[in-house]
Amino acid sequence: MRTMNRTSEHSSSSFQTYAEAVEWITGLMPMGIRPGLKRMETFMEKLGHPERRLKFIHVAGTNGKGSTCAFLTKVLLRNGYAVGTFTSPYMEKFTNRLRFNGQDIGEEELLMLANRIKPLADEMAATELGHPTMFEITTTLAILYFATVTYPDYVVWETGLGGRLDSTNIVFPVVSIITNVGHDHMDVLGNTLDKIAMEKAGIIKPGVPVISAVEQPEAVAVIEQVCRDKRSSLYLLGREFDYRELSTELNRQKFDFRSPFREIPGLTISLNGYHQYKNAAVALMAIEVLRQYYALIVEEEDLYAAMLETEWPGRLELVSDQPPLLLDGAHNPEGAESLAHALASVYTYRKLHLMIGMLSTKEHFEYFGHILPLADSIILTEPDFRKRQKAEDLAVTAREVLQGLGRETEITVEPDWKKALEMLRARTGPEDLAVVSGTLYLISDVRSWILYQSESEKGW
Repeated sequence: MRTMNRTSEHSSSSFQTYAEAVEWITGLMPMGIRPGLKRMETFMEKLGHPERRLKFIHVAGTNGKGSTCAFLTKVLLRNGYAVGTFTSPYMEKFTNRLRFNGQDIGEEELLMLANRIKPLADEMAATELGHPTMFEITTTLAILYFATVTYPDYVVWETGLGGRLDSTNIVFPVVSIITNVGHDHMDVLGNTLDKIAMEKAGIIKPGVPVISAVEQPEAVAVIEQVCRDKRSSLYLLGREFDYRELSTELNRQKFDFRSPFREIPGLTISLNGYHQYKNAAVALMAIEVLRQYYALIVEEEDLYAAMLETEWPGRLELVSDQPPLLLDGAHNPEGAESLAHALASVYTYRKLHLMIGMLSTKEHFEYFGHILPLADSIILTEPDFRKRQKAEDLAVTAREVLQGLGRETEITVEPDWKKALEMLRARTGPEDLAVVSGTLYLISDVRSWILYQSESEKGW
């Protein structure tokens, strides 16, 4: 591979605006996912290995990654640390996914970094490696932003898909987290829980502590074996650490936390749903490991405040009171189970009206099995995204599930999500609850439209 010189870098830096840079990055989306680290390794080598200057907390898992990242970020920030956060997909704008101290990357900074990366991407495209994907470009941009512009004390680093071959796995973290293992991305990660667990466990590095809330025996066995092979300490929820629920009410869930190092009583979180207890406990265990092994300083008062203040958009988020409208990005069976539990235990309503849109790559039958028994009416729609599942095809699956349950529930098919949203709001009375669920690509559109009357940018 030829070496790029300074002249070629300047001549290829063609983006004049933020919009041009983002259009280039998101325009790579149709390239899809190309698992493997060769292109990322080439990027890092060409850039002088900026990833080696940063302390990463690497977070993988089927569900709960975003909430866990949010808890970690808030605790670190509250205790005076500079924090970079990399998450996906984003809710409203491309810059949402690259944050420093809770603020999006600036448009000028993104433009500057895109112009730095573009010549390397063009050069790589001319080799046998091929052009980098959208996610590889974005991951590289994030590393450069944190390593050469903002210099955070810690980077909270969420995987995109799986772990072993994910672009984010180019880093060597101080702590690895695997929130859970469930049925998602089976077309890429494998069709059994042990295969999916092996892909998630690919983020485990030699000697680096691992925190996990994985529950299924076959998945736990995989993670335990990888930890033994890598000589990495494993902290497993229900074994090395645990939580005890104290009380649950809307926007206030209280619990005690126990770890090998200490107990923390009477913590409160404002995120809703029983699954958030687990996400909070996983984040707390990671903080405890950092306290023990990396001398992280955490003040008790700030820890309690941070857990209570943590927010995460699009997950059991009430975005409207008139009528009551809840957004939740549950898009796989495990997510639907958590949503169904929350709707049955946390929220009160006369009737429940659902609006659902999904991608064609997801497991729909089991998803519907968890959520449809609660619904009084269902509107099936389509996200504005290239991999969308046709609403009529979703309806076939939904009717099959309802028939098996012996239920007759009204199903409406409306492919246009804006029209579907108006139908949902029109049929929801003041004592009812409307829920929009499914792919985060639909959630991001609906959220932007309701809160800002604008279209969202969309991407991984």
